[in-house]
Amino acid sequence: MDSKLTASDNGRPPRRRSQAAASQWAVRLAYLLVFAVNVQCALSFAADPQSFVGAYQLQGAGSAGLAAVQGIGVAFLMWNCTYPAVIASPKRFFSLAVVVLVQQAVGLVGETVILLQLPAGYDVLTASVVRFIQFDAFGLVLMGTAFAWMAATNRRH
Repeated sequence: MDSKLTASDNGRPPRRRSQAAASQWAVRLAYLLVFAVNVQCALSFAADPQSFVGAYQLQGAGSAGLAAVQGIGVAFLMWNCTYPAVIASPKRFFSLAVVVLVQQAVGLVGETVILLQLPAGYDVLTASVVRFIQFDAFGLVLMGTAFAWMAATNRRH
């Protein structure tokens, strides 16, 4: 029998064990990338809202516009509280990884609905919403692909 296919002490062939480990690392890295960008964005919005009020066409809104942008930052931080557990142990927190994917999909759908409802003439705001849609779509595909690989690898074992 090929040495790569001999059973290990836990009953799983080494090749399958390495695929399972690799798929878990793929989940960790995919979720970590999305988490890092989300937290960076959240902290930027919360700490320096003045830099972003223009992107949401809130200029002239004074402290209300700043509070709105800071609120987006806080919402981002809340949304990302689920990521660290998945990054630490994707197999253990499998169900939470599904929750993260659902959150990402909800964000993507919600942003798309907002975009479709924007009236003409809000070009700066439209561009801002489109950037969120692009990132959330990328994140959903990246995390979803890694998660699907891990789920398939786990199912085989």
